[in-house]
Amino acid sequence: MKMYLSYLRTLLGSKKGQGMVEYGLIISLIAVACIAALLILGPTIADLFTEVSETITGEPTP
Repeated sequence: MKMYLSYLRTLLGSKKGQGMVEYGLIISLIAVACIAALLILGPTIADLFTEVSETITGEPTP
């Protein structure tokens, strides 16, 4: 039992994986920001590409 409690204390006191968790949180926040930006700006960007395509080809797309 003492060995088990000692292992738990060591495990809880260890900060070995703290850096990886922080990097994971940062990456997930960046991903959420990118997805939000694409959802907000997506239709505007699609319209812009459509206008450029129409200008290049000279005919409107349906």
